[in-house]
Formats: sequence, structure tokens, C-alpha cells
Amino acid sequence: MKIVVLVKEVPDTYGERKLNLETGLADREVSEAVIDEIGERALELALSYADGNPDTEVVVVSLGPESAAATVRKGLAMGAGSGIHISDEALRGADLGLTADALTAALRHTGFDLVITGNVSTDGSGGMIPAILAELLDVPHATGLSSVDISATAVSGTRPVEGGVQKVHASLPAVISITEALPGARFPNFKGIMAAKKKPLEALTLADLGILADNQEAARSIMLTVAEKPAREAGVKINDEGDAGQKLADFLIENRLA
Repeated sequence: MKIVVLVKEVPDTYGERKLNLETGLADREVSEAVIDEIGERALELALSYADGNPDTEVVVVSLGPESAAATVRKGLAMGAGSGIHISDEALRGADLGLTADALTAALRHTGFDLVITGNVSTDGSGGMIPAILAELLDVPHATGLSSVDISATAVSGTRPVEGGVQKVHASLPAVISITEALPGARFPNFKGIMAAKKKPLEALTLADLGILADNQEAARSIMLTVAEKPAREAGVKINDEGDAGQKLADFLIENRLA
């Protein structure tokens, strides 16, 4: 069994978030870069299965700038056997389509029985990558799982739906995405951190993946305009002089809130 887990370097959720008004991209220098928590939970799921199935190979894959190599190394320190880091200046500001193409090529390059991802990242919040990957790879997918059961030939799980819980099942190979309902990640210990330094970490560019021809532009979409979020305006204060209810009703109607 070969399980590939996708992880992502993101700005710290509790740090400052700021948009670069020149590039239209998130300014990743104003906050500490960390591995996305949902990616850690996805990796924990794979490692938990590997704990009980010694013949399981866990590969961690990340697409990001040079600094994202640290994210892959953390995955190796947690227990993954090998890692792949996709980094290319042409991927700066890549949209979902280009990101999925690069990840798909990497998955074909390394091979897989099961791909595990988080359902949505905390920076882009696109939430579409798992489904796009499954479509490009022509394999079944199960998204937004709150529980997962992996066997040698299939994967199954549950996800909440309106009014109940939905059970899903897919034969391998497959792509799944998990939610924060899955257990949190284990902490790397000293032995794991030292071992990670010797584990294979393959660095790949777009050229290595055979995605772009010479002189072909990588961008699939371009930013036309960008503006800083307007400052929050003061709200309307209603003084109760016996007619506060009417004033509130008038305010709701005027602002089409009622």
C-alpha cells in the first residue's frame, strides 16, 4: 500500500494576514509559515494506518516556495518515509488549475494507491483540489470525510449531510479529503527529527514534471485589479426613547435586512 499525503505551507492562522497590493498575492513575509493543520491531520491518518500495516509506504508531497521544504521535512519527522517538494518560480500565484496539474504530474511520477488531502486550506480556501485531482487521475474520490476506514483494496468513510450522515465507499486507487473531525497530528520526537535528515526528499520543477514547454507562460489567470479591504465603518446607534423598536424595524427595512 502506497499512501501519498498532500500538505501545504500556509501563513500562521493566528498571525497577521495581509495582501500585497502590487502583486495581488498574500504577503507571506508578515506571518510565520507553518504546515497547514488539516494537512497534518491527513498525514496522521496515513501514519496511523501504517502503524498497523508495516508494508505501507507513506509519501508526503507539497507544492510551494523553497521555504516549503521545511514543511516536507516536518512530515518526514512525523513518520513519512519520503517526500516530494514541487517548487518553481513559475508557480508563484498559481491558480487551482495549474496547481492541480502540477500535483497530478507528481502523483503520476511517484505512483499511489491512496491520496489523502485536507478538505480546504486555511489560506486559499479553494476546496477544489481533491476533486480536480481525482478527475485528472481518473480515479474515484470521496471528499469531506469525518471518519475514514482504509483496507488493502478500498477506502470508506462518513460525512455529515443535511439531516443525517452519508456513508461512502471507493475502490483503490482513490483520492479522499478529510475534515477537522479527524484526530490531531502526533508531535515529531527527537528520533524522528534526526531520522528525517536522512530520508529521501525529491525536489521537482515544472520542467521535471513535463508540464510546460519552452517559453510557455505558466499563468492561467491574471489579476486585473486589487485593493485593500475597506476599513470597517461605525455602526448605527439607536437610542431608546420609547420608539427603539420602530427605529430598528425602519433600519432593517431600509437596508433590506427584513
